[in-house]
Amino acid sequence: MHVLGAVGPGATAVLERVAPRLDGRVATVESGDGRKSESRPDGVEATHTLGGDGSWRGSGTGRSLDRLLDDLSARHDYALLSGFPEATVPTVALGGADAANVVLEAADADELDDDDVVAAVREGEPHVTLSTLVERVKQSPRADHAGAIATFTGRVRAKEHEDDARTTQLTFEKYEGVAEEKMRAIESELTDRDGVEEVAMFHRTGVVEDGEDIVFVVVLAGHRRESFRAVEDGIDRLKDEVPIFKKETTVEEDFWVHDRE
Repeated sequence: MHVLGAVGPGATAVLERVAPRLDGRVATVESGDGRKSESRPDGVEATHTLGGDGSWRGSGTGRSLDRLLDDLSARHDYALLSGFPEATVPTVALGGADAANVVLEAADADELDDDDVVAAVREGEPHVTLSTLVERVKQSPRADHAGAIATFTGRVRAKEHEDDARTTQLTFEKYEGVAEEKMRAIESELTDRDGVEEVAMFHRTGVVEDGEDIVFVVVLAGHRRESFRAVEDGIDRLKDEVPIFKKETTVEEDFWVHDRE
């Protein structure tokens, strides 16, 4: 799911303007401190309001923005956020508003080119969770032939040994274009195996904090044995063949892992 935020005067109006131009299922999320839409905008499948205390309008449950995005990512292709300046998602800043990750700026909504906003939505790294990929493989035309879904999740390990300096974060950079092409090729080759019906893989880039998820492999297969083998081969091939580079940050130092191998 691709995510874009907007902050400042007219933020909601900008997102409502571009929503009909996005080819897929769109959800909007508004801050409880901002202006609320009275009706569902054109091109939007679902609307949500997240209050400053984490409460959902209409549900009464406490959830963070990250948790909400995790939930939405399994069912939507895009999420448009209005009024969340601290979110680390790509953000449009209007009227000099501050935000954590500004990708476009304008004095007001009328100065923005909608083509630039649409491009910003599509070019950002997608928000993907394990549930996203599980739901994706369940929609396979071959799902009727499958009796197993096996998954692998790789996460940032703080320590390998008790005496190690604690790892606080990893930073991943990928060879643009080549990395995605190679992952899709691995998915296709694994899916060609007897008994394997669908394979989905995803690897995050940028900064990933200790304890957070890095990489997912999901296999839909006829039986458990085929699914387990394909998951193991998938993660092994991803690590060996996909050009993604890792910098490790510990409490003592920073270093690129490939320089020490």
